[in-house]
Amino acid sequence: MGYRTLQQAVRDLERTGQLIRINQPIEPNLLAGAIQRRVYQHQGPALLFTNLTGSRFPAVANLFGSLGRTRYLFRDTLRQVEALVKLKLDPKSLLKTPSVFLSAPVAALHLIPKKVKSAPILRYQTSISDLPQIKSWPDDGGTFITLPQVYSESGRKPGIRSSNLGMYRVQLSGNDYHQNHEIGLHYQLHRGIGVHHHEALELRQPFRVNIFVGGPPCLTVAAVMPLPEGMPEVSFAGLLGAHRIRMVQSSGFLPMPAEADFVICGTVDPQQQKPEGPFGDHLGYYSLMHDFPLVKVERVYHRPDAIWPFTTVGRPPQEDTSFGEFIHELTGALIPEVLPGVKAVHAVDAAGVHPLLLAIGSERYTPYSKPDRPQELLTQANAILGQGQLSLAKYLLIANESDNPQLDINNIPEMFQHLLERVNWQQDLHFQTATTIDTLDYSGHGLNQGSKVVIAAVGEKRRDLPTGIPENLALPRGFKKPAIALPGILLIEGPECNEYRPGEDLNLLRFGKKIGVDDPINNFPLIVIVDDSEFCAATLNNWLWVCFTRSNPAADIYGIGSFLKAKHWGCSGALLIDARSKSHHAPALIDDPEIEKQVDQLATHGGPLQGII
Repeated sequence: MGYRTLQQAVRDLERTGQLIRINQPIEPNLLAGAIQRRVYQHQGPALLFTNLTGSRFPAVANLFGSLGRTRYLFRDTLRQVEALVKLKLDPKSLLKTPSVFLSAPVAALHLIPKKVKSAPILRYQTSISDLPQIKSWPDDGGTFITLPQVYSESGRKPGIRSSNLGMYRVQLSGNDYHQNHEIGLHYQLHRGIGVHHHEALELRQPFRVNIFVGGPPCLTVAAVMPLPEGMPEVSFAGLLGAHRIRMVQSSGFLPMPAEADFVICGTVDPQQQKPEGPFGDHLGYYSLMHDFPLVKVERVYHRPDAIWPFTTVGRPPQEDTSFGEFIHELTGALIPEVLPGVKAVHAVDAAGVHPLLLAIGSERYTPYSKPDRPQELLTQANAILGQGQLSLAKYLLIANESDNPQLDINNIPEMFQHLLERVNWQQDLHFQTATTIDTLDYSGHGLNQGSKVVIAAVGEKRRDLPTGIPENLALPRGFKKPAIALPGILLIEGPECNEYRPGEDLNLLRFGKKIGVDDPINNFPLIVIVDDSEFCAATLNNWLWVCFTRSNPAADIYGIGSFLKAKHWGCSGALLIDARSKSHHAPALIDDPEIEKQVDQLATHGGPLQGII
């Protein structure tokens, strides 16, 4: 029932043909990460690197490289977790099918961590420089832990009950860190550790952290779970892993999993920061160098047979996509309870997750008439944007369930078609013009600073969406190469953005004024101005990535026939989104051609990746 160690999981995956060994010497600088990304793209097996150059520890990658393999790792407990979720949603379901819930009380016992006095993790100590030094992208600022589990506790209420376990990236080397004594710790807004950091500032004292690497796979997943406040991630890990998590404590340090592979113990001075980054991140760009907290390292523990798990992130989909899909399977049914009236929410992975949310809500308080404008839908949209990591969204597109009860939120083209057939740009745009966005998103006007827009459409279908480019389409000077992204969505290459003027780009303003509201181009409700229309039109994912990672709603949305009335902005013609690259944007991630050739070589006859990539 469940894996108690990473070693058990690795052996089982190898036994069932879901993991291969790579015994050749592999350079951790760029090559190991490039191998993992390529194998993920081909939905290949997990990878055990037994001979990482410069390291005495083996490393495992692509462990969660497919949704099927992630389900397999937790196959013994999924039914129990689903049963507990159903009990929370509908306690009366216990009376209807009691046999399904017989194991629920036993599963609930696994929520309680178990304290032990001795453990494999305390057997050996090492130093930061002896850990695998994996660098994923050419311009990364150093080497990073990419699957860390950062554990902290409340300074006012110490103990596991008030703990937080989160996956916050950790920089092991580079920049101005004192080797073996300091490491970088990057955590964003709206993260649980931020509460402990704030308490430490009020108490005027450092706070302790432990960084777990490896251990039972359930801990890794628990570290990225969006759990309600008051439920420790370590407890959820026990539920998912089908066993109480054994915790051990070395004198003077925080508790740590007895079966972890590595644990870095240290303290964070809440008033001290150092430059961290750059780092190739999950939006498909580098997050740049900024000041973030650092950990003063005191000890580095490892178990005798330690394995170093790692992943790489980049433009989605990547391995972390499987995390998102798996988490949605576990928690999606709770959405209506947490957000009354909301039927479903979909964070679009191809758009970088946080930039674009799709939602289906309900105009439940208007039974006497069919609404022609969003009402309760806007209340639900505000609730979504006030919920944990969902609050980082830039674009929230929400539809009314009763307008099409069969609407599938996971069918992105269908969602856009439904919304664009109904949207009224004169009333259905609702902006937050100066607010917080994802730390990793550089489309805003400063770190963590940007805007949001809610597009809420209800009622009967208003228009048919064109699927071809009109023969008589006339574009203003400098705009060219029209292409179709989806029905009703026109892509147009615009002039290069040499001088960024938020909301006041002269070329975009000229576009909106040059073309009148009677021009046939307005048959397309949405026009996206891009650098390369052919690239964006090539795949749905290309368009989603460019449009929503390269635009800041309040600064980059324009319109034909635009107006401002009582502080409400709208337009009577087509909506324009400026998704061109701007000077303040972070550079996109680009694979190193020489490294890619080395990956290709491993796939030739007799190579470990033959038949896999």
